[in-house]
Amino acid sequence: MDAQTQRRIELQAPEDLTYLIDNVRKAAADSINAAFPPVDDQLGGQEDELRNRIEELVNDYILQTFTLAAPNLTINGLPVTNIASFLPPNFHTSSGAASHASAHPSQPEVRYEYEPFDPRKRDRIEQLISEEEDLLRSIAALKRRAPRATSSRWADESSAALADDDAGLAALERRLEEEGAAAGRRALEGMGALERQAEIEKRFVEAVEGLGRLKTEMPAARAKMERARGAAGYVMGEEEGK
Repeated sequence: MDAQTQRRIELQAPEDLTYLIDNVRKAAADSINAAFPPVDDQLGGQEDELRNRIEELVNDYILQTFTLAAPNLTINGLPVTNIASFLPPNFHTSSGAASHASAHPSQPEVRYEYEPFDPRKRDRIEQLISEEEDLLRSIAALKRRAPRATSSRWADESSAALADDDAGLAALERRLEEEGAAAGRRALEGMGALERQAEIEKRFVEAVEGLGRLKTEMPAARAKMERARGAAGYVMGEEEGK
């Protein structure tokens, strides 16, 4: 395949490239420590020149490797132009410190620590997500039930208040009726005897007796009228037949 059409290695963030460089440096440092174990007091305080020289050569190799790989890398779609900017300030090569470290002598070293995968934390995250979903469902259920419960409670309270009002009104009406009747009796008692009271009482008794008789005689009179109506109808039918 043509080099111009070769797909580049895509990285999502600058920290990804820093992570790769740190891992390579860590593996190289482990190999150097295994071959040349560090000693606290070397030659009366003098540095181990052989070890330092090997570290510089390894750093040269790491820098050259990532510098040659840079054209084939992209970070979030952008090309990588300066590998030295991803190196720590204490990164020394055979030619001296990296250009990035010399350009920024006061910049503190940034190290990224990546802890191993912990399945317990993943389970905890899933548990928290499940609790969040339960809370969201509870909130949705409350949104559905709260208006209905509120309206039902308001209706019950309104019905109770109306019942209390009706009971109070009925009690007031009874009290007014009793007071009116008492006031009427007091008024009549204060009027004294009426003129021609005996005659009025006699006529009242006669009217009551007449109504009683009318009530008693009314069915018989009605029966007679029905018989007379039937007879008249019969007679009229006979005459029309002739």
